[in-house]
Amino acid sequence: MKHATLARAFAVMGIASLALTACSSDSGEETAGPGETTAAESAEIVSTDCEPAQATAGSVPVTTQLKIGTLLPETGTLAFLGPPEVAGVQVAIDEVNEAGGVLGQPVQLITGDSGDTTTDTANVTVDRQLADGVSAIIGAASSAVSLKVIDKIASAGVVQFSPANTSDQFVCYPDDGMYFRTAPTDVLQAQALSQLITQDGAQRVVVMALNDPYGTGLAANTVADLTAAGIPSDQIKKIIYDPNAQSFNAEVDQAKEFNPDAVAVIGFEESAKILSRMHEVGIGPSDGMLVYGTDGNMGNALGESVATGLLAGMKGTTPLTAIGPDFENRLKAADPALIDFNYAGESYDAVVITALAAEQAKSTAGVDIAANIIGVTRDGVKCTTFADCRDRIIAGEDIDYDGVTGELTFGPAGEPSVGSYGSLEFGEDNALKTNDFIVVQG
Repeated sequence: MKHATLARAFAVMGIASLALTACSSDSGEETAGPGETTAAESAEIVSTDCEPAQATAGSVPVTTQLKIGTLLPETGTLAFLGPPEVAGVQVAIDEVNEAGGVLGQPVQLITGDSGDTTTDTANVTVDRQLADGVSAIIGAASSAVSLKVIDKIASAGVVQFSPANTSDQFVCYPDDGMYFRTAPTDVLQAQALSQLITQDGAQRVVVMALNDPYGTGLAANTVADLTAAGIPSDQIKKIIYDPNAQSFNAEVDQAKEFNPDAVAVIGFEESAKILSRMHEVGIGPSDGMLVYGTDGNMGNALGESVATGLLAGMKGTTPLTAIGPDFENRLKAADPALIDFNYAGESYDAVVITALAAEQAKSTAGVDIAANIIGVTRDGVKCTTFADCRDRIIAGEDIDYDGVTGELTFGPAGEPSVGSYGSLEFGEDNALKTNDFIVVQG
């Protein structure tokens, strides 16, 4: 699948005023050893050529109170992503209820922890929330965690709505039309990342990625896009690593031996160890190497995890939109301790879309909500708040909800058809700035 890529020039702004979307997964299945990952061989590109299943509404509407659960990381390797996601959900719930709720009743929020793939926390949470009668679950953040529970949620006739999954495995997943996401697929992020790398003139590239659905998928698509951009396959080396390893010395040493002029690191919190080792062997960003990250590590948390100045010049991409001070203040009111806003806008939009779909369906049944989610994001009258959109629905109008994260316009797979990515860069103080935006059209 080919995509057209457009650069959108925005003013440079501080990372604190932006919403970063993401990624997400956190465990591996197998790790290739040294010498087994050269060039573009064994690329694990998932086919997105399919007709995604669509949910079928029930014959009898359900008008009981809408219950929404969360499956977000409060513990585990992605716990740093949890607070802004939780805050985004809470702000949306509060605003929906302040506007009169759904079908005249307040929405009930039932929170829950996703943990990561090293525990069974997600399954325990899902079992509890299904028993509580939720119609929709917001989460998980991790693609790998979502894949552990998606079948259970879909078979229960409950909507699963992730604010952060980006793995392309979900595009054609047999989910009965019950799975949705507000984050664009990594098929699009790979386009943005490869554009950034090639614009800097890189000719010999190492792509290091964690072994999980997010890492291997994004790496494979990036390698393919770099090749399509004119970099010969023998000038690209893909290294897949175990994110739970105690050391990444062998993988980093392997990267150095390839003698690259650019290194892309697709990972999560373990990226701090990888980048520290890269600096030790002289191929870190502060050593003059072109180094790139993605949504899983291009956050202020990475800068706080390594020595000051070590990340200077490191660039990367992440799904990104400007959220503005008003929404930022609403988030801080929900959680005064917030310092980052990763996934907050996407979490907020997932809740609002779910509530609007219930209003459109005149039902709180999960299958009825699912059958209306795509419709409330496209081909209608533009509206940007729950209250305005709900009133238009009541008036008999078709609506097109554009949220905090911008134009959504869900395609048949229940995901945004346009990806907006920030081109980010770490400064000498290890703080992020946004240089510009890259828009990728599916």
